[in-house]
Amino acid sequence: MSAETPVQSAGHFTRARLRFRDWRGNRPFWAGLFTLLGGVPIAYFPYATFKLGNMSLAMATTAGAGSLIIGVLLITLGLTMWFQQATRIFAGVAAIILGLVSLVVSNIGGFVIGFLLSLIGGALSVSWMPRDESAEGARAKRSRKHGPGGHAKDDAAPAETAPIASPADAGAPVQPYSESAPADNGSGHGGYRAD
Repeated sequence: MSAETPVQSAGHFTRARLRFRDWRGNRPFWAGLFTLLGGVPIAYFPYATFKLGNMSLAMATTAGAGSLIIGVLLITLGLTMWFQQATRIFAGVAAIILGLVSLVVSNIGGFVIGFLLSLIGGALSVSWMPRDESAEGARAKRSRKHGPGGHAKDDAAPAETAPIASPADAGAPVQPYSESAPADNGSGHGGYRAD
């Protein structure tokens, strides 16, 4: 598929992937994913029973209900980050606080796995900013105006440059500096230009 291929002629998988990429780009996707994944081990480990041959190992503690509540809240906060972007800062701070509380309440924060994931997700949520459409529009307009190199397009012919001096001209007088001479010889480099 080339860059010129319209999206309508793309396959179902490609269209779904592009829609998902657009959906993911408009919300703190990774923050929600890390927070959601952080809630799973915190809620799961206190109720898990591991089998080692004939021996079963149960992690049941008195704080099982607290672990379940913290895990469910972290999963809910992860979904909130995805579907309610306006509350991303509250959700991020709450995820960080719940991750810290899980260290004490829930088997060292789900064996540190859930603790770290919820801290990373909360930090990503607090630091995420929505796209500024006006800034993107201005950037696109500037890109069209200045071209791909980022420099102003100048349709005027470049100024004539002085010929290179030969050793025979070593005794010739030097031209004095003039403040009215252009600093960049019209190349668009080396200064600010008002259009």
